[in-house]
Amino acid sequence: MTTIIENKKLEKIQQVVDEDNASKISVKEMDVWYGSFHAIKEVTIKIKPNTITAFIGPSGCGKSTFLRLFNRMNDYIESFHFDGKVKIDGKNIYGKKINIDELRKKVGMVFQKPNPFPKSIFENVAYGLRIQGIKDKKLILERVENSLKQVALWDEVKDDLKKSALALSGGQQQRLCIARTLAVEPSVILMDEPTSALDPISTASIEDLIFKLKEKYTIIIVTHNMQQASRISDYTAFFYMGNLVEYNKTEILFTKPEKKRTENYISGKFG
Repeated sequence: MTTIIENKKLEKIQQVVDEDNASKISVKEMDVWYGSFHAIKEVTIKIKPNTITAFIGPSGCGKSTFLRLFNRMNDYIESFHFDGKVKIDGKNIYGKKINIDELRKKVGMVFQKPNPFPKSIFENVAYGLRIQGIKDKKLILERVENSLKQVALWDEVKDDLKKSALALSGGQQQRLCIARTLAVEPSVILMDEPTSALDPISTASIEDLIFKLKEKYTIIIVTHNMQQASRISDYTAFFYMGNLVEYNKTEILFTKPEKKRTENYISGKFG
């Protein structure tokens, strides 16, 4: 009898290990505070590789705070402290031996507003490579070209790579920022409302790009636009007041939500 119980316990442990290994990102019982403010409340979630996951919820619900856990951007906030675990590829990214610079190469970030550097188009994309100490001109050229092609910007700028990035349109600037992220070859891309400052045509272009990028990358996007979440994401997580209310396949969450609060939010009754 004891052996049977022990075997079952081992099976459960192995199941958890297998699930973590199958997940690109695994978060367990995560709590986040800014001083005494409890921003994230005991959130557990697993994110599969090569998927697009949308975080939705009203302003101040914790979705951007949660997103920034994955590349340790919250570390810059003096009052930030946490309890819980975040694993990427099975490694605890808050472990003592983690090199944060290496982590941020692996986990790229695209912000709400395009933020190109006051440099040429070429140097914007090459920036991360130069920071890494890469000096091979041929390799840099290949990475810049490949990254610009991935974001469908190469044909538009290939004859004018010395042009200032600040002269590009808003949509082009955001695609350039995504190319800059891709150049250092991450495996995860975080996007914090990447189209909120763009016009509808540029937004559609970025959405098409995001959908194509999941072939090579795991993408997490914070968005206030529920139509956008329903269009491009495979999975959606609904946050409210620091709690993860519901997490499911996007189609299910938007058509047959399990929680009344989720239904009220996506139907526009609050938020």
